[in-house]
Amino acid sequence: MIKRVIILVLDSVGIGALPDADKFGDKGADTLGNIAQKVNGLNLPHLKEMGLGNIHTIKGIDPVKSPLANYGKLSERSCGKDTTTGHWELMGITSEKSFPVYPHGFPKEIIEEFEKAIGRKTLGNKPASGTDIIKELGEEHLKTGFPIVYTSADSVFQIAAHEVIIPVEELYKMCQTARDMLTGEHAVARVIARPFIGKAGSFNRTDRRRDFSLKPFKKTILDYAKEKGLTVWGIGKIEDIFTGCGITNALHTHNNADGLEQTLKLIKKNFSGIIFTNLVDFDMLFGHRNDVEGYKNALIETDKFLPKIMKAMTKDDVLIITADHGCDPTYPGTDHTREYVPLMVYGEGIKSGVDLNTRTSFADVAATIKDIFNIESDIEGTSFWETIK
Repeated sequence: MIKRVIILVLDSVGIGALPDADKFGDKGADTLGNIAQKVNGLNLPHLKEMGLGNIHTIKGIDPVKSPLANYGKLSERSCGKDTTTGHWELMGITSEKSFPVYPHGFPKEIIEEFEKAIGRKTLGNKPASGTDIIKELGEEHLKTGFPIVYTSADSVFQIAAHEVIIPVEELYKMCQTARDMLTGEHAVARVIARPFIGKAGSFNRTDRRRDFSLKPFKKTILDYAKEKGLTVWGIGKIEDIFTGCGITNALHTHNNADGLEQTLKLIKKNFSGIIFTNLVDFDMLFGHRNDVEGYKNALIETDKFLPKIMKAMTKDDVLIITADHGCDPTYPGTDHTREYVPLMVYGEGIKSGVDLNTRTSFADVAATIKDIFNIESDIEGTSFWETIK
C-alpha cells in the first residue's frame, strides 16, 4: 500500500514543442533537446537509467532497455505556458481561458491606482528581463525610492526593489496591495516580489522572492488529500502558487540544492501524504537568462542528487518527476515555451519500465494520486495507476 507520493517539479524542463506551440510563438522549442545539442550532449546518468532518453531524443542520453521508472510525457491541455497554469493542471484543474498579459505594459489607470495605494510613484511599467530592468532602472530607484514595476510574456505584475531602499516586508505589502487590486479582467496569475541588493553596476537579485498567486478557482487534489487527513508538504514556491490551499505544511527554499535537501529530510520522516517540491532555478536563473551552461549544470546537480532520494524512499513511496512548462534557453527571447513535459514514475512497490506514452493532460498526475490514495473527488485527468501498480 502506497503511503506517500513525492512530486518533483523540474521548473521549466520541457521536452519538445507541443503541436500548438506555433500559436504561442514557440515552434521548434525543446528545452532539453536543444540544450543537449548546444552542449554537445548531456550527461545525466541517473535520469537516463530512469528512462529520460526513452521519452525523447536527447543527445547524450540514449534509451535504456529496462528503465528504473515508468516513463512518458504530458501534454498541457490548458491555454497557457506559465507556472500557475502548469501547476494547477498537474493537480487536477485545467484553465480554458488564459490569464491576461501586458505586452505594452499595464494600463495607465492600473498604475495610477497602485501608486496612490502605496503612496509612491513607480518606474518601468514595461515587459523586461528581471536582471536587465534593474541594470537599467536600479540607480534611478536608489535615488527616488520608487519601486520598479514590470511584466513579461507571462501573466505577471512584478515589483523590484532594493532591500535597503524598500525593506522586504514592505515590498511584500506592496505586492499584496497589487494582488488585491488586480481582479476581474486584470486578474494576473501572479504578483511577484523581486528584491535585490548591491550597488549600481553590480546589482544582484536575492532569494527572498515571493509569489502572490490567484487562488485556484476550484479544489485541486491537494485540497481533497488534506480533507482526507493526509499531510501535504509544499516545498519551494508551491505554497505561493496554490495560495496555501490544500497545503498543511510549507517550506520556502533558497535554491535547487536547498529544495532537494529539504525533500530528502521529509522523505526520512514518517507520515502519510504528499511531498510537492518545485525546483525553480532551472527557470528563474537559467531559462529566462538564456544561460545554457548554467541550465546544464543545474540538471547535472539534480541528477547527482537523485540517488539519495531514491535510496531514502521505502516500498510505500512513489516518486513522480515532471515539469510545469518549458523555458528553452536556446530559443529567441527569454520567456516560457509551450512544450510537453517529461513524466517519470518510480517506486520499489510498483512496476518499472512501463511506457506511459503521451498523456493528454498534466492532470493525469492528479488523477493518479486520486487513485493511489482512494480519494473521492471530481479531479480532471486520466489515471495511469492501474497500468503501473
